Amino acid sequence: MVPAHTKNVGVGKEDAAVSSAEENKALARRLFEAGNKADLKTLDELLAPDFVDHNLHPFGHQGPGREGYMQQVAEDHAIFSDLRYLIEDQVASEDKVVSRVTVRGIHDRGEYMGIAPTGREAVFTGIVIHRIVGAKIVEEWSEGSTLGEAMGQRLEQEMRERERVEQELLVARRRVTTPTP
Repeated sequence: MVPAHTKNVGVGKEDAAVSSAEENKALARRLFEAGNKADLKTLDELLAPDFVDHNLHPFGHQGPGREGYMQQVAEDHAIFSDLRYLIEDQVASEDKVVSRVTVRGIHDRGEYMGIAPTGREAVFTGIVIHRIVGAKIVEEWSEGSTLGEAMGQRLEQEMRERERVEQELLVARRRVTTPTP
């Protein structure tokens, strides 16, 4: 017979881990919701003072700290209207939360990676990992389709511009070679 004081000893730890994982997932969801609204006050509350963004943002990110992160969120909203992060799937273990997201927004407000506003919906997908300590997000890593999508849009825009210039040259050549009656 098992002594009463040793029964279910591990259950409390397991329950605490599940509770902590659910709390961490909720914290990550709050971060995405704050990003949807460009709610910099909430972002400031959720990010640890020593927060580090490990992502490489070659076009515009202002730095790896919390201020740079919040500035990037504000810049994204200055470029895209109706910007929203949709969490497709989310798992948590210990101090990490992994979210598979789809980001949608209308590219109608500003230039993005050298691409003039297109007025079209941009859709990016990604995986974001947050490390959480003491109910604060201390680190973020992500991988996604952003750069590839943007480069495709840039090439499409350059092709349209090249076609327009070629058409204008063709019209100009016809004017020069066509005798005036």
